[in-house]
Amino acid sequence: MEYIRVANQADCQPNKSMVVIVDGEEVLVVNVNGSYYAIANKCTHLGGSLAHGTLEGNIVKCPKHGARFDLTTGKAVGEAKIGFMKMKVKDEKCYTVKVEGEDLLVGKN
Repeated sequence: MEYIRVANQADCQPNKSMVVIVDGEEVLVVNVNGSYYAIANKCTHLGGSLAHGTLEGNIVKCPKHGARFDLTTGKAVGEAKIGFMKMKVKDEKCYTVKVEGEDLLVGKN
């Protein structure tokens, strides 16, 4: 797998996220207590930016309709809600992250 450098570790503080571009796609990189994860930044429900969502451990919640995704796998773990209606969402594309020295690298899929 080919990796590209996206940031320095200091750019992504613990329990914070950042958006980087990998092959023209927005990717959300999150530092969960010193472990780094990356998934597609757009919610699979209606395309909301997950970077504007909330982090709850290794779960990110979309700010638009509350869909939830596991950062470690990209799996959808909570449905989107509009009013009283619940809607299923698809899993997010997940990227491999590795650290080399102080650099964060994301695998190109």
